[in-house]
This record gives sequence, structure tokens and C-alpha cells, in this order.
Amino acid sequence: MEEVCLNSEPVFDEGDDYEVEGDCSAVGCDDETGENCSRKERPEPTVGLEFDSFDEAYDFYNVYAKEQGFGIRVSNSWFRSKRKERYRAKLSCSSAGFKKKSEANNPRPETRTGCPAMVVIRLVDSKRWRIVDVELEHNHPVNPQIKRFYKSHKRMILAAKKAQPPPEPVTEVHTIRLHRRALMNTGCNVYLNVDERGHVDHVDHFKHLELKEGDALAVYNYFCRMKLTNPNFFYLMDLDDEGRLRNVFWADARSRVAYGFFCDTVTIDTTCLANRYEIPLISFVGVNHHGQSVLLGCGFLGHESMEYFVWIFRAWIKCMQGHLPQVIISDQNKPLQSAVSEVFPDARHCYNVCCITQRVPERLGGLQGYEAIKRQLNKAVYNSLKIAEFETSWADMIKCHGLGDNKWLQTLYEERQAWVPVYLKDIFFVGMIPIQEDESLNAFFDGYVHKHTSFKEFVDKYDLALHRKHMKEAMADLESTNSSYELKTRCNFEVQLSKVYTKGIFRKFQSEVEGMYSCFNTKQLRVNGQIATYIVKERVEVAGSEKEVRHFEVLYDTSQADIRCICSLFNYKGYLCRHALNVLNYNGVEEVPSRYILPRWGKDYKRRGLLDHNSGDVDVDNLIYWHNLLYRYAIPVVEVGAQSSDHYKIALQELEELLNKFNLAEDNLV
Repeated sequence: MEEVCLNSEPVFDEGDDYEVEGDCSAVGCDDETGENCSRKERPEPTVGLEFDSFDEAYDFYNVYAKEQGFGIRVSNSWFRSKRKERYRAKLSCSSAGFKKKSEANNPRPETRTGCPAMVVIRLVDSKRWRIVDVELEHNHPVNPQIKRFYKSHKRMILAAKKAQPPPEPVTEVHTIRLHRRALMNTGCNVYLNVDERGHVDHVDHFKHLELKEGDALAVYNYFCRMKLTNPNFFYLMDLDDEGRLRNVFWADARSRVAYGFFCDTVTIDTTCLANRYEIPLISFVGVNHHGQSVLLGCGFLGHESMEYFVWIFRAWIKCMQGHLPQVIISDQNKPLQSAVSEVFPDARHCYNVCCITQRVPERLGGLQGYEAIKRQLNKAVYNSLKIAEFETSWADMIKCHGLGDNKWLQTLYEERQAWVPVYLKDIFFVGMIPIQEDESLNAFFDGYVHKHTSFKEFVDKYDLALHRKHMKEAMADLESTNSSYELKTRCNFEVQLSKVYTKGIFRKFQSEVEGMYSCFNTKQLRVNGQIATYIVKERVEVAGSEKEVRHFEVLYDTSQADIRCICSLFNYKGYLCRHALNVLNYNGVEEVPSRYILPRWGKDYKRRGLLDHNSGDVDVDNLIYWHNLLYRYAIPVVEVGAQSSDHYKIALQELEELLNKFNLAEDNLV
């Protein structure tokens, strides 16, 4: 075996702390003042933190130990047997383990306690040392007042005094504080707002993220780790002149690729801001070809102002290479609304009706007759097929309960065209707004974030949430491709689209096919040229088990195969409603017209979507563009290749041959 641990006992005894070279006092210093950072600015050792050398890692832990009031030593080292090269080490509290029993007449008293506090560091990529394990808890008191008496600290001080001239302040990510210069030199896909003089651009407010000790470093270290494993990971930080974080935006490679497919309609989720969570999280969410939520980017907002929203929106668009969404859905928020108007002037901006109705108990719960008010409000919002119906229902509610002076309801009414479904029938929502009272939509990070989730905790949960979402999408891809769907009717529409739609979308469409049988008495009302108007009656549930008959008006243009229902389900959800299907069936049409079969719901949408990637606004010689396009092509190869043993063997063989071609091409260039 090449990797061998040469010692199970400490390499040094209690008097042999590691010899420190260089000025360790530079670690954790302010890059502008040269003064030592305050204790609050020093980070705790964190898994994933990286250093340029073993000495640097040791110095970092030693400085941390000095602040906390304990000494350290190298308790274990692992070496490669052939080259005697250290590749792993354990740095422990000086009270770790126990001394061997001494046979001396007057043995020294036992000072060790078997303390578990330690960090384990490992050499990665033959260049950098990474913290791979951390234990911060001690089993004995630590006292910062006696830190000068530990040998590891004494040697650190002596080495610092000998250093001439004083070294430059350390500005790597592992320093205590995040500095502008350190962030500006982190590589591609990392941007700061820097003007021509090299100054960090800032907005008028002096608000910033309220970070606890270690939060900023945990977030930044996560970004650095992601960049090592994923070159197409994008992040951007907005700092003030003091180096404090104001805003942060990031998106992983999958989110950037998903945006290329599913950027038509996007929800800007500010639930954490509205509910005053500890983390001011803002998420950009779309809908994939299975009807599942897909993350298109994230950010932390330091202040709810137009300027801060503008910054994070522009960061998002910069990440997505300037491609803009067509429809934006958000909560009611004046600064956000102003920022959307500035950054996305051509997009349709609507409010999420869910966010509004969720505030009804808070806003109206104390009123007399609340339950009746709530029923009338929901009826006006969800049951109105025509604008006149909504206006009448709303006016009746206000008059019946004497709500004319209610400021919140006045505001809702003034902005009704931005959130009431009956006013939004011409907008394509791909299922991202509810159109029924019992319909609800969960936030992307629902179940992973609560009111007191910290920045550090969120960074850990972020990967878990994305992994589970990606697994859910992968399983849906497999089910859509490899399994046949159960048909519940003999309708040709159902058979036709079972061959086209993904399983999740087909099930939703299937419920509309089944719903055709609750419709009856379809009649042609009038004809105007090629356009015929039909009335379709349907029995719908209202309160409890009660049902009422509702009339749905459907327009059908036989010359253009154009059909529109007053319920506008196609615009809301992206597939035809039962009423339109009834009219098609009434006219002897056996297949849904192709214009009403959206490619974005297709089983092969991602593969077909690759053909439509060219844009006149894109620099085709840009390295990021190459990476994004290759990544988009690679994902379907992986997904299809994992569907069966035969596919797997073919994909693996072709990929190996492709890599061999790359190697040959490189050899020819040498």
C-alpha cells in the first residue's frame, strides 16, 4: 500500500510543539490597517477551508487556539511510503491524549485530559491543504488569559519577532476577514462591482448582511469549494468600503443550464424576507418539463431597497449571459417592483396570489364575520370567469361587511390587475400561480429553511436540497422514458399525448380528459365567419360536497385550429382544458392541434432544446458560452446513458473514445 500512517502515537511529546516558520501574526490581519483583527472577526476552523501549505494550516489553527486560550500540537501525521511525503495530519489541543506512565521517582503531574478538540488536514491536488474534519469542543476549561504560556504560542511570537522585514498581510480566503482584494482575484466567473480606479462600487445605503461569527467565511469557502469541483459555478459578492458583505448572488452549473431551458416564467421568491427569517434569502425559481420547481439562482439581500434588488437582478442576468425572462412572479414589494421595472422593462410582472391570500388571516382575522369575508374574497378571486363578475363580487363583499375603509383591501383592489387571475388570462404561467382555492405552491427550500436557520446551516442544507431535487427530476426522466402510462379512458386525446408528455404533465392533462365526462350539453351559441362560439356546461363542486352547474364559453376557429376557453387553463397551466377538449370532440377532431402541445412538456424537450441555442446577442467565441453549451449537451447523454445497461455501456465507450481524441489532439500540438 502506498498510503501508510507512520505513527499512531503523537509524533512529538508534550514539549515538542511544531516549529513555526515566518510571521504567524500576519494571519488574520486587516489588509488596510495592518492591525490584528478583533476576536469577533476570526473564523472558526471549518471543513473545506484550504491553505497553500502545511505551515499555513498549522499557523491558522495556532492563531485560533491562541485567541481561544489553548495550545496545539501535531498529534498524528500520515506519509506516503515511497516518497516520505506528508499528505495528512491531525492537529490537536495540547491536552489531547494522555502521557505514558513514568517510572521516575517524582513524575510530573498529569496535565492532559484526553481532549477531543482537533482539526484534520489533508493534501489535495498535491498543492493545497484542506481541513477535512473538525472538533471544536474541549473537555476542559480554556482560558484566553493564560494563552502566552503555551509553547506553540511562544514559538509563534518568537518567529514573528525575528521576521524582517514584516511580511505582506495575508489576504487569502482563510484569513479572518473577507477583503476586497482577496475576492477580486479569485478567478473567472467571480465579479465585483469595481470602477476604473479599482474602487468597489456601492449603492447609497450603508446596509449590509447581518452575519454572525464565521458566517461570511462559511459562505465564501463554500463558493471556493464549488469552483474547484465545478468551473461553471458562478458567484458574485457586493462589498462596501469597509469590506462588509451587502449582497451575494450565486448559481451552480445545473441552475445555469436549467435557465436556458426554463427561463420563460420565473418566480422571485422572497418568503424569507417577508417573514423576517434570519437569512435574507432570495430565490429565482422556474418550472421544468415535469412541472417540478427548478432553482435558477440564489442570493442574500442585505437590505430591502430598490438599489439592492437592482444589484442582485443584474447579477442574475450577468450570470445568465443577458437572457431575460418573459414573465416574473413575485410578492407585493414596492422596492422589488421598482427594481423589476428597471432591470426587466419588457417582462410581465405579476404578484403571487398565494402570498396575498396567505395574509388574509393576519390582515382580516380580527374582523367580525371573518369566515364569511374570507369565503366571499376567495369566491371573487378564484371563481370569477369574467372581469365583471370579479368587480361585482368584490363590491358586494365590501358593502356587505362594511370594509370600505380597510386600507389593505383598498390596496389590493387598486393593484388587482397584477394578481387577480381573471385579469391575467393573456399571460403564460406554466402552472406557477394557483387558480383554485385549494391549490397551493410550496417554496423551493420548503422544509430546509426555517425562521432561525443561520447562514452556515443554510450552506450545508443547500447541497442536500439540490441533490434531492435533482434526484427527483432524474427519477421522473426515467419514469417518463422507460415506462408506459396507464390510460383511464378511450379518448384519442389521452392516447396521443401519452406518447409526448412527461409523466407528471400527462397526469395533469389526463385529469382534464377524465373531466370531459363531467361536462355536458355542449351547444353552438353563434357563428361569426370562421369563429364559432360554444357553451359547455360542467358540474363543479362548490362548498363541501355541493355542486353547481357552470357555463364555460369556448371560441373555436375551424380555419386556424385555434380554440380558446374562458377558463384560460392553457395559459395558466400549459395544456388544454376539458371544455376545449369537449368542443374539439364535438367537431369530430381526434387529435389535439400541435400548437397546443408545448415542447417544454415533452419527454425529449432537453434533447430537442439543444438545437435552439443560437442567439445574435451571444459571443460564440466566449469560453463561458462553450462551457454552458457543452454542459447542456452532456446532461442528456448522462440521463439517457443511465436508463439501461446497454445505454450505459454505449455512453461510457463513446466518452472514453472522445477523451482519447482530446489526448491525441493535445499530443499533436506539442
